[in-house]
Amino acid sequence: MKRGNYSGQLTAKAAFRSGKKLELEQYIKGKRTVFITTKNTDYIRNDQEIKLLRASAAEVKVIGSLNKSYFWRILKIYAEILVTNFRKYDTVFIGFAPQAVLPFLRFKFRKNVIIEDFFISFFDTLCCDRKKFKEDSLAGKLLMALDRRTLQLGDVVICDTKAHGRYFTEGLGCDPEKLRVLYLNADDSIYYPRPERKRNPGDPVQVLYFGSILPLQGVGVIMQAAALLKDRKDIHFEIIGPLPEKYRTDADNVTYHSWLTQNELAEHIAASDLCLAGHFAGDIEKAKRTIPGKAYIYEAMGKPMILGENAANRERYTEGKDIRFVKMGDPAALAEAIVKACDEIRI
Repeated sequence: MKRGNYSGQLTAKAAFRSGKKLELEQYIKGKRTVFITTKNTDYIRNDQEIKLLRASAAEVKVIGSLNKSYFWRILKIYAEILVTNFRKYDTVFIGFAPQAVLPFLRFKFRKNVIIEDFFISFFDTLCCDRKKFKEDSLAGKLLMALDRRTLQLGDVVICDTKAHGRYFTEGLGCDPEKLRVLYLNADDSIYYPRPERKRNPGDPVQVLYFGSILPLQGVGVIMQAAALLKDRKDIHFEIIGPLPEKYRTDADNVTYHSWLTQNELAEHIAASDLCLAGHFAGDIEKAKRTIPGKAYIYEAMGKPMILGENAANRERYTEGKDIRFVKMGDPAALAEAIVKACDEIRI
């Protein structure tokens, strides 16, 4: 097999040197491409990017795994990278967490154009968001160095919002000319509009939230808002996710589900009247730079939702009948927004 070529357009490296900024698709269309990810291949972001590549590239080889063990998954991926002949390909697209691949195996891709999806900063996530390490600790400094080195090695850097891109530029030293924004997409084979739910007079308004209960999601704010509305029998909350006991309320207008399959989740969303998207944490900067993945799902299903007031959400959404913004970190403000939305839904 002959290696592909870039006749008629500049390579990523040449485009960067010339100052010409190409759209993401121009680095992919008609090219032989390898997609690499250490996250499970059915993860929403990986699924989105694999579909994008298969729609445009001449050939797509996927190096990834569905193994639930991260150790065995990354071991398999490293082994496959080491035996793959990358001279047969034009482009290497490294998906979620390129920090786990690019700095260590860059020698395998030295002849390829490298696109990396810098979906998260390890430093920001582990030091600032989840607070596993102090920012000025040795671990924090190593994570910062790993982020910076990974950004330096890519020819094109994908980010999920413009706000996140600004952080990568200002906080991590990424060259802004490399950045391209690729917003998330929901899987429309699962998440699509259903017939409108029939509501009988006197039925409570169904308010839904689902999530993996990460700190930036601000589930504490949601549950405090629900507690403020515990006497509102005309409003019922459905909380889906591994919610710790410390957040739970004994209010009888709240129902909990540990977790659901995606298809089950879609049915519960379809049966809801109002969805909580977030992010609602007011003390985590990352929460202000990202659009919650659930917002794309609610959007795909045509559901009214409440979003945190921040620059990232404003990039894609505009306040209107089905979109409301609320101050982050403020349970009372969220409760008030829920009541107003529910009152309009009942009309």
